[in-house]
Amino acid sequence: MAYSGPFQAGDRVQLTDAKRRHFTIVLKEGESFFTHKGGIAHDDIIGRHEGTVVESSQGALYLCFRHLMVDHVLSMPRGAAVIYPKDSAQILIEGDIFPGARVLEAGAGSGALSMTLLRAIGESGELISYEIRQDHLDYAEANVDEFFGGRPATWSPRLGDLKEVTVDDIGGPVDRIILDMLEPWECLDAVRGLLLPGGVFMTYVATVPQLMKVMEGIRAQGCFTEPRAWESLVREWKVEGLATRPEHRMNAHTAFLVWARRLADGTVAPRPQRRARK
Repeated sequence: MAYSGPFQAGDRVQLTDAKRRHFTIVLKEGESFFTHKGGIAHDDIIGRHEGTVVESSQGALYLCFRHLMVDHVLSMPRGAAVIYPKDSAQILIEGDIFPGARVLEAGAGSGALSMTLLRAIGESGELISYEIRQDHLDYAEANVDEFFGGRPATWSPRLGDLKEVTVDDIGGPVDRIILDMLEPWECLDAVRGLLLPGGVFMTYVATVPQLMKVMEGIRAQGCFTEPRAWESLVREWKVEGLATRPEHRMNAHTAFLVWARRLADGTVAPRPQRRARK
């Protein structure tokens, strides 16, 4: 699948009608896509540039763009809930996912974060993805393979429990570890042994009890910096002259993100000082 230039066979294209409804097709020579407004020949799209309009057999107009990663993530089949783009973006920046990084994730789910991480680590990085459930791993593999048009050489999806993983299993310590699971505090001993000193550890939890338990677990390990926790809220605006206002619906709480860095062995971090109460 091409990422730019004229449309070609094999591209995943999103068609948008006048009511902003989206239809996704994979271009194939000689085929047609049919809607309630008539058929659209794939050959009418192949060879044209993105951002052009195609007309159906009944005269309906559809705007044509290639499918972006965010479109794929929000529309792909799911075995488990996906990490939404607003949180994936936070993980990439706060986790400092760099080209060439060795990254381990556990709780691959439906593969949404895997795709984001694979793009960020580039051709010289490595992503190792553990998933404890075979059905979830099947979804992750299918979604990632479909998006990239095949299995990325930098990706190693594995069925297994992170609690049982050793450094030898993954060929040495990693630069970053990202967890998306129900009870991440149970894997903190493994994280401690798998993460390089200075490496970033992040976990994604949905509820306040999970947040409290994982934060206390990180502190109890004694080998991490003081953990940080936050959530991101996204609200779109409707801009129509004097009627400009926030949208009634918004992407509010999805999960908390927790962040910490691995200390060197034997290091005792200074205790955080809090302002005394009056």
